[in-house]
Amino acid sequence: MPTKSIKSTSSTYKESGVDIETANAFVERIKPLIKTTARREVLSGIGGFGGLYRFDTAKARNPILVSSTDGVGTKLKIAQLTDRHNTIGIDLVAMSVNDVVVQGAEPLFFLDYLATGKIETEKSVQIVEGIVQGCKQAGCALLGGETAEMPGFYPPGEYDLAGFCVGVVESEKLIDGSTISINDRVIGLASSGLHSNGYSLARRVLLEKGGLSVKDSVAELGRSVGEELLEPTRIYVKPLLNVFKSFQVKGLVHITGGGFYDNIPRVIPDVCRCVIRKESWPIPPIFSVIQEIGRVDEREMFRVFNMGIGMMMIVPEKDVQEILDRLKGLGENAFLLGTIEKRDENGPPVCFTDL
Repeated sequence: MPTKSIKSTSSTYKESGVDIETANAFVERIKPLIKTTARREVLSGIGGFGGLYRFDTAKARNPILVSSTDGVGTKLKIAQLTDRHNTIGIDLVAMSVNDVVVQGAEPLFFLDYLATGKIETEKSVQIVEGIVQGCKQAGCALLGGETAEMPGFYPPGEYDLAGFCVGVVESEKLIDGSTISINDRVIGLASSGLHSNGYSLARRVLLEKGGLSVKDSVAELGRSVGEELLEPTRIYVKPLLNVFKSFQVKGLVHITGGGFYDNIPRVIPDVCRCVIRKESWPIPPIFSVIQEIGRVDEREMFRVFNMGIGMMMIVPEKDVQEILDRLKGLGENAFLLGTIEKRDENGPPVCFTDL
């Protein structure tokens, strides 16, 4: 077998596509942004090998830590098509902190992971600006993160995001759905649109089947497709923590991937069913547009999308009006959606009824 000679030449990491100096300059740019999210428990600055957070044991006698991790999914494609990157970080934070708060927990800190083929400083700063804004909305600290430059792995201009959140709840205040009972009521908090789920279907329907571009305006939406699809995910942490202080909340449902049909059964007991009254809340136009253009079956819509409800609360009947009033005072659009009823043997856990 012939032997192949190897030529020896001088090489650098930068020639391979990884620019350490650019990465370091990027970190320096985002340090002031990250500092604005700091809580008094944060002990470390950006640049260490790990983020330091002193847990305040005086605030919780029997604490349970609650954690969640998630990404943004193919909503990233919309950010890249529109070249708008300053809100996608809000979505990243929202997907984790909303999962943490449904257990009654206060989000404490968040970490992010940004991977790209080549660090583009201005674009990356915009992404972090969104993450910072999301952390502020949730009241948690951006404790650290990682930016990975991976040439040859990601096509030019593309990137991926992941996030991780840790929260805490007092043991006796943990919300797990175990106390949900017949005649409890279901309150829905309005979403801001698609949030960060169902984008593979939305893109296929609008951009492929519908022949629309992200720049096209749609009369029913009152703005461009890109603007509609980039609307940031609503973060429910602060209003929910406020409600927890005064009222019993038996269960919460974050309406993410799986929509109504897959998420509600994760919370309610097997002996119960959740009966949702149709037309008890206004469904935003984006969902009707997708359904009509794509000829999507109604059940599929309610399984893929949030249909205008990003969070559900299951509460005692006696507290419904006061909770609705409280949420309204906190700037939330909230609606009485339905009731918890006894589930028939082999019956579905979620069903819809007309008003």
